[in-house]
Amino acid sequence: MTKLEEHLEGIVNIFHQYSVRTGNFDTLSKGELKQLMAKELVNLIKNAKDKATVDKTFQDLDANQDNQVNFQEFISLLAVVLKASHENIHKE
Repeated sequence: MTKLEEHLEGIVNIFHQYSVRTGNFDTLSKGELKQLMAKELVNLIKNAKDKATVDKTFQDLDANQDNQVNFQEFISLLAVVLKASHENIHKE
């Protein structure tokens, strides 16, 4: 497995690590997303532990408004975070 493939598998595993808490491997509840952001993205998302930030992020991600964030919706968050990280590297 290549390094990139390992990292991608790691992302899937992290998603499942948090989504399993309510018994559904395919979606994150707001609480699960909050825990994931607070523990896994705390240095990349400003105010990742703030309730208002989590609420806004959850609302923005939940495209189909089912009160769950599925993996496709979660990838949208990762794309934004990854793009910002890339831009920050070029500023250094």
